[in-house]
Amino acid sequence: MVGSEQVFALYEKIKKSVVKDIDSGKLKPDDKVPSETQLAKLFNASRMTANRALKELTEESRIVRIQGVGSFVARPKPDAALLEIKSIAKEIADWGGVHSSQILILKEEKVTEQIAQKMNLNIEDTIFHSIIVHKDRGICVQYSERFINPKVAPDYLSQNFKKITPSDYLLGVAPIQAAEHIIEAVNCNKEIQKYLKIQPDEPCLSLKRRTWSFDRVATYSIIISPGSRYKLKGKFIRG
Repeated sequence: MVGSEQVFALYEKIKKSVVKDIDSGKLKPDDKVPSETQLAKLFNASRMTANRALKELTEESRIVRIQGVGSFVARPKPDAALLEIKSIAKEIADWGGVHSSQILILKEEKVTEQIAQKMNLNIEDTIFHSIIVHKDRGICVQYSERFINPKVAPDYLSQNFKKITPSDYLLGVAPIQAAEHIIEAVNCNKEIQKYLKIQPDEPCLSLKRRTWSFDRVATYSIIISPGSRYKLKGKFIRG
């Protein structure tokens, strides 16, 4: 019984110490937090105890843990557009970040039956497919997969998506008539966890979006963001 009380006191002591450093400004947003090994040595605790403290701080959104890199003081989560459709690069700039991206897929391919149903296409049609990971100062904040009807954006594949985001380009060439959003809390598969550099138990936000342009379904997108790094906020104004 005494042993369990000691462990409880130790991990709480570690948590309170880290929170105190954050609240006092000693540790600022994006600063690296001492590692499990460093905290265990500093507080004469086991790594398991230090891990529990860091895990709870992550769950409370005080820190962000990036697999293979370390733990960092979390920035206040930005308000991401929900009903409004705008560029992730602009969102990142608006909250004071620096946008960069990693292009994983950018190609033309045969449409699958599932995507054909989503976009009212025939199974023999082709489609443009892109997967891009968006980052803020090197930290992954969004996995964005898009399927684009070539008839509404025929030059999609020739764009330099290191300099312009798909949203910026598509909003320019295919004005949106209507949009549908489906939002869910999800656990990502291993592939997306790897791309976003998150732990297997990290909760994520999934936004599935269809847009219509020129009287047809123009795009179907699957946008996934780590819950600890991003939040969605919507506002609807009745005209």
